[in-house]
Amino acid sequence: MRLARLLTLSALSLATPALAAPPAKPKPPAMTAPAPTTPSSLEAETRAWHQKRLANLTSEEGWLSLVGLFWLQEGDNRLGSGEDNDFVFPAGTPARIGTLTRQGTQVTFTPAAGVSLTKGGQPFTGGAVGTGEGPADTLGLGALRFYLIPRGDKLGLRVKNPEAPARKQFHGIPTWPVDAAWRIEGRFEPSPTPKKLAVPTVLGTVEDMDSPGTLVFQVQGQEYRLDPVLESPTGPFFVIFGDQTNRDASYGAGRFLYVDPPKDGRVVLDFNRAYNPPCAFSPYATCPLPPAQNRLKLRVEAGEKRYGDH
Repeated sequence: MRLARLLTLSALSLATPALAAPPAKPKPPAMTAPAPTTPSSLEAETRAWHQKRLANLTSEEGWLSLVGLFWLQEGDNRLGSGEDNDFVFPAGTPARIGTLTRQGTQVTFTPAAGVSLTKGGQPFTGGAVGTGEGPADTLGLGALRFYLIPRGDKLGLRVKNPEAPARKQFHGIPTWPVDAAWRIEGRFEPSPTPKKLAVPTVLGTVEDMDSPGTLVFQVQGQEYRLDPVLESPTGPFFVIFGDQTNRDASYGAGRFLYVDPPKDGRVVLDFNRAYNPPCAFSPYATCPLPPAQNRLKLRVEAGEKRYGDH
């Protein structure tokens, strides 16, 4: 799906503001009462959710395994560890791995002499390469895995390695303490007609995504609004948002949040589960950015904080 690809698009370096000392912690804001829960159950549920999130992030196929992202030009694109290649692969790989040839949306791969690769886990001697971003279209060379990702009219080659330093050196993500005050009940205002949300990306492009309507909630009596997008017709709402902690305490380019579909017009926004996009961990990811209307003029001191120097 297009959003999943953006998030796997997963190549993009983001410039983020330097980490500054956080201000003194304010008193928890008075918010709209959430659905009934107990502090102990919310703490346990949030910690379990975050452990699962970290397991996905640090898996062999997770975002921390990214080691390269290259954009194909029309015609031949040579790859290998030699400096004269179009795509310079990590040290330790053959100087010449092969050539990706692009003709419009069609791509073929020709391995270099003596190089043994796999495609979908089976021996591959060359031929067409798809852009499905799935196992069947993944090429393998030792521990390396690489595959094509379409982004608009661009085609990228994403490279992963489970031995990536980012994965091996991962030390966890700091978070704010779990706080029931940031589990907020709001209302859902459905869009009367099909709506597209213009979502900018770190690539400098804009992606038009389906949006079902608007999430409306209050903090200290002030109303705020967020426009979610849909990854599937029946799945949860996906929210790409920014807030004022992006300046000094959370990732500078914003965070993500899933919200369950409304029940009787009501939704629960649990900001304890706000999490960093892939670009917070790798310069080789391609992420959506918060639309202008999703940049909140308040500090959401909940969920994941900034990771490292990102």
